[in-house]
Amino acid sequence: MPMTPRNSIEFRVKGRYALFTDPLTKIGGEKCSYHVPTYEALKGIAKSIYWKPTLIWVIDKVRVMKRIQTQTKGMKPLKYASAGNDLSIYTYLADVEYQVHAHFTWNEQRPELAPDRLEHKHHNIARRMVERGGRQDIFLGTRDCQGYVEACEFGSGAGAYDDTPEIAYGLMFHGFDYPDEAGGNELRKRLWKPTMKKGVIAFDTPEHCVVESVRRMSVKRFDLGTTQRDCGRDEAECVV
Repeated sequence: MPMTPRNSIEFRVKGRYALFTDPLTKIGGEKCSYHVPTYEALKGIAKSIYWKPTLIWVIDKVRVMKRIQTQTKGMKPLKYASAGNDLSIYTYLADVEYQVHAHFTWNEQRPELAPDRLEHKHHNIARRMVERGGRQDIFLGTRDCQGYVEACEFGSGAGAYDDTPEIAYGLMFHGFDYPDEAGGNELRKRLWKPTMKKGVIAFDTPEHCVVESVRRMSVKRFDLGTTQRDCGRDEAECVV
């Protein structure tokens, strides 16, 4: 059994609705949610709990706690080619709850932030933010779907798919490779083929996904003392 990273966090996230779609299809028209959350959506939740450019959140696995069910809603998105609104049907997931296991690694593309690589400090802050429900608002795939976070022990409690041996989902969107995390000078998307086993999806790491280029993108630089406050090595000095 692989060792659990010592800088890991575990949390439960739930909400009335969720919409996990391929972001490349979000420019308009009908929207239909994946049946399970994407790596990028869960990474966004982890970043809403606690994030600094010094670190990168890695989502290890997710556990689906409630039965997958969908609900459609009539929406009126703005037209892109003219004034007014269109009529579209969005298909959401309804009454969702997940357990998430994640850990962080250092962002090697940010050598200017090397003095801030204090594992104990960041891990303690992250755990406190989980207990407080996160630093920022939590969204389940889109801003329309409010989520709520609380601390939990991954694997605790009964899940709706604990007795389901395996469900394969085919090719799905995994996440984005941004230049400030993955290097290079372009935005790339990742694809993979997830399989849920007894309610748990163990995510492939970004390095093991199929990667496609989206567009060129530059990197914003962060510097301690200018664009980022230097908190020093004493955690008590850092304003959180």
